[in-house]
Amino acid sequence: MHHVLDAARPHLHGRFSSRATPVLTLEPGDTVTVTNIPDVSWGLEAPTSTTAPRRKVEPRDPVRDAGPCLCGPIAVRGAKPGDALDVTLEHIRPGAWGWTYAGRGMSNSALNGALGIGDAPLMLLRWTINQARTHATNDLGHTVRLRPFMGTIGLSPDAEDACGWTPRPCGGNMDCRELVEGAVLSLPVMTPGALLSLGDGHALQGDGELSGTAIECPMEEVRLRVNLRPGIALPGPRARTPAGWVTLGFGPTLDQAAEVAASGMLDLLVEQHGTTRAEAAALASSLVSLHITQMVNPLRGVHAILAE
Repeated sequence: MHHVLDAARPHLHGRFSSRATPVLTLEPGDTVTVTNIPDVSWGLEAPTSTTAPRRKVEPRDPVRDAGPCLCGPIAVRGAKPGDALDVTLEHIRPGAWGWTYAGRGMSNSALNGALGIGDAPLMLLRWTINQARTHATNDLGHTVRLRPFMGTIGLSPDAEDACGWTPRPCGGNMDCRELVEGAVLSLPVMTPGALLSLGDGHALQGDGELSGTAIECPMEEVRLRVNLRPGIALPGPRARTPAGWVTLGFGPTLDQAAEVAASGMLDLLVEQHGTTRAEAAALASSLVSLHITQMVNPLRGVHAILAE
């Protein structure tokens, strides 16, 4: 069955919770099109300057909405801890505008400082996205080809209140640029119903999300298909993407995140090819590439890619 969910009140929230009431319940195999998703900052219109107010979703609960603008949670009937949920990203269409900030006040202030712009006035690139949603041009005249994805997509952890900005084994604010249209993201279910949420639309991002923001944008529509694999206990997020197999790791440092991502890839190689773990590591040393996912969130991210 196909469902349509409009990303408006009361379908929006900013934090994951195992106690949240689902806004929609899907059967395994169902699809859902989520429409009119605001940008990550709850924005309903493009910013015009670094100081001018703009129209946002209002009112917002200071506790429940203290995080990125997310639509959900969406329950999947029969999902329980110890299962795996496969989320196929069938279609992703960004909105008509986007923005990028850099400089003073960004969340990754240490990196901005190391780049010599920590004390620079906050600057804004304003992007206009063409009607075909293939390219964007900013107010300085730069034009780029788009590769849209959702910066935040994940399931609720086994917690009544979890920060929406933090990536974790069941997904969340991963900011992985490989989760584009056609990718199948697999996540471990940690709470009954899975409780899937998504938001934080990106029209384009480089690995690392260097300034602290990508081309942040609303999403006109995102179509997902969900499938349940009972009794498949995954150690963390993995995905089959146009770039190949991807495993993701998060940690307080990039070294720790890299260890988790690489270990996840070894798990995958052992499962799929019946190798020993040492054989998997030897193969991975030649075939697997580690990428910095993001350096912005409370936990840093690294993803491993095995090209097909």
